[in-house]
Amino acid sequence: MTQAGSDVAQRTPQEIFQHHAESLGAEDLEATVDDYAETSRIITSSGVIQGKAAIGNYFAELFRTVPKARWGVKTTFVDNILFLEWTADSDRASISDGVDTFIFQDGLIQTQTVHCTADPK
Repeated sequence: MTQAGSDVAQRTPQEIFQHHAESLGAEDLEATVDDYAETSRIITSSGVIQGKAAIGNYFAELFRTVPKARWGVKTTFVDNILFLEWTADSDRASISDGVDTFIFQDGLIQTQTVHCTADPK
């Protein structure tokens, strides 16, 4: 479900992340990608993922890696920046070292860094 433009711009970083976390938990790819701008980027040790289509592919792969994951999160917000430590556990794999940084602007995630290691079961 795509969010209305004016409503999106008024969301706080906490509201954006709440929606993002709910969308991830539901493995709702469209809703997850709705939290990003067309110009958003995710920076990983493997490179830079830019644009909604590429970000959608990134999360589709994450959902395949840790399907129906049980998530653990610890958040620290400072203004429009979120530092996130997280874990994910599924029947297929687990992640115990997830660390992200989010930069929010205009009601969307503009930039995100991601570090995590998936350990197959």
